[in-house]
Amino acid sequence: MRTKENLDGVGLVLEGGGMRGVYTAGVLDYFLDQEWHFPYVVGVSAGALSATSYISRQRGRNKKITIDYVRDARYLSYRNWIWQKSMFGMDFIFNQLPNVLEPFDFQAFYKSPQKFAIGTMDAYTGEPIYFMKHDWLEGIMPILQASSSLPFVAQPVQFQGRTLFDGGLVDPIPINKSLLDGNKRHVIILTKELGYRKTPFKQKWFVQSVYPKFKGLAEVLMNRSVIYNNTLETIERLEKEGKAFVIRPSNALKISRVEKNVSKLQLLYDLGFKDAEREGQRLREWLIENN
Repeated sequence: MRTKENLDGVGLVLEGGGMRGVYTAGVLDYFLDQEWHFPYVVGVSAGALSATSYISRQRGRNKKITIDYVRDARYLSYRNWIWQKSMFGMDFIFNQLPNVLEPFDFQAFYKSPQKFAIGTMDAYTGEPIYFMKHDWLEGIMPILQASSSLPFVAQPVQFQGRTLFDGGLVDPIPINKSLLDGNKRHVIILTKELGYRKTPFKQKWFVQSVYPKFKGLAEVLMNRSVIYNNTLETIERLEKEGKAFVIRPSNALKISRVEKNVSKLQLLYDLGFKDAEREGQRLREWLIENN
């Protein structure tokens, strides 16, 4: 009789990354195949979006809504910027796709016992603001939109009296949230390859000229490389202590946050699935060993 994996106390931590999030979609589809339903999930930006279909157990949906629609001008285009001041068609992504074109199983999502934390950032203060799934039985889509709203390519979202931007700016790999919420072990999906480090942002003057009221945003962007690289150091320490299991791209595919090349995106999805499949036995043993 095969020993059962123990997922209790394990947090699933999902990095953002724009269109690079299709890598995460591949990994999560493998997890669904293995029936690994982690009891706690935290994600920012594209990571949060990928988490929704994972929690509702709609295998392949993330791949479909990303790759199949990326060339649709309603999804990603300069036309959207002209009419909506956003490169991404927010109404299309957060209304038409989940409600009409590729129905999202809201019932299964809310019925799932999995806890789900969605990371956003307050534009004025620069602090991370998290929303829990069980606190928002209605209105989850505006939160997901806020978590995915990058400055310069999207407008901030007004929600609950706050002005919110992409949570990946201030908490790019939300391991600290998983730790804060009491998880002892963590499975972390990254969207950049081993050895990657973020370089400093040096255009503070540009941020201040475009967003003069958002001082918190400016400070976060100036410190973003330090935040990101320090987070990687935390993750490396947890790995060495046996408290974290990391899956990251095994190849450094050049994919931009606003990538529209379908072939490249398909390769990245396939890479995510294959990397997870390759690491599957080792992850299974890690979950069992920590029983």
